[in-house]
Amino acid sequence: MKRLVSTLAAAALLIAAMPALADDPPPPLPDNGLARTPPMGWNSWNKFGCNVDETLIKRMADAMVSSGMKDAGYEYVVIDDCWHGARDERGDIQPDAKRFPSGMKALGDYIHSKGLKFGIYSDAGLKTCAGRPGSRGFEYQDARQYAAWGVDYLKYDWCMAGTQDAPSSYYIMSAALQATGRDIVFSICEWGHSKPWLWGASVGNLWRTTGDIYDAWEGVKDYSLGMLNILDKQAELQPFAKPGHWNDPDMLEVGNGGMTTEEYRSHFSLWAMLAAPLIAGNDIGHMDADTKAILTNKEVVAIDQDALGVQARRVSKQGDLEVWARPLKGGGRAVVLLNRGKTAAPIRVDWTMLDYPATVPAKLRDLWAAKDLGVRKGGYSAHVAPHGVVMVTVTP
Repeated sequence: MKRLVSTLAAAALLIAAMPALADDPPPPLPDNGLARTPPMGWNSWNKFGCNVDETLIKRMADAMVSSGMKDAGYEYVVIDDCWHGARDERGDIQPDAKRFPSGMKALGDYIHSKGLKFGIYSDAGLKTCAGRPGSRGFEYQDARQYAAWGVDYLKYDWCMAGTQDAPSSYYIMSAALQATGRDIVFSICEWGHSKPWLWGASVGNLWRTTGDIYDAWEGVKDYSLGMLNILDKQAELQPFAKPGHWNDPDMLEVGNGGMTTEEYRSHFSLWAMLAAPLIAGNDIGHMDADTKAILTNKEVVAIDQDALGVQARRVSKQGDLEVWARPLKGGGRAVVLLNRGKTAAPIRVDWTMLDYPATVPAKLRDLWAAKDLGVRKGGYSAHVAPHGVVMVTVTP
């Protein structure tokens, strides 16, 4: 009965919104109560692309547990594009039988048996970005199928969408997910084209703010952006993030080989400061020690997962030298001193940048050195390596 009531309620909301869909964003759906802190997990795309099958996914689930990532807070195992087969005679989407011979329900059960959650991918258009069947016209049918498989997370892309209106298209799938009666985190992957930070909180839990990331410190490659290029596009989006609804600067590239260890440490630190979803995109079954140490640094993860849910702002920029800061629950601050340049340089944060009086004494802790730095007044300065960061908490 509960599921029937939720189905009827979601359908009623959709019908009520129909006259406005052509011109205005639809009214917000009920908050699904999920993702009160940014989601953490792993996604297949950055490392494996279309080369996915059930053996790989099970191996990644196993590795999430054995590597310590689960203990660090990672929980979602998300299969990106290319899992799809054809629709059956009823129109129900089926997995590629050669890649996933045991079926998605069995795979979801395996992931759940590890104490993890199961994520999947679809597209708002006629086809996915890799040419598999999209969900356009099948939203409620696909949502029911995902729920039957035990899916906990849906990444919903924007290829082959033609003249579709993004807010309306994502609203329909969000209503369909809610109608299943299952808790499913909804990840909007619209690439920032129609400013989803303005409407995403009304339909989803997170929304991509840019095109895809690629594994580089800086640069543009086709439709993809380097890490710093994506970072710069987040600088004005702080007001739109809040518990349950997050700006998504795309998945992590840590460990994929295109950046140095120092750069990956910066990448991870900055994503944590942004209250970004921490979705690893490497082969977590074959991590070197540096990659594992970055992804499982519990003090840095704790900044990302801070319950206050406030995204960092860039509070100072002097050429290549920047200071990013975010308030934390309890009144403290997290601070990153970022050196974008090619030579080491001193960077200073003044307490006034953090909305503290200059005279207030504050305890400092270096999160990468795992070291208390004592009590300071007025501010703090550190020598920062090229392409590096110093990340501290400041507690009055």
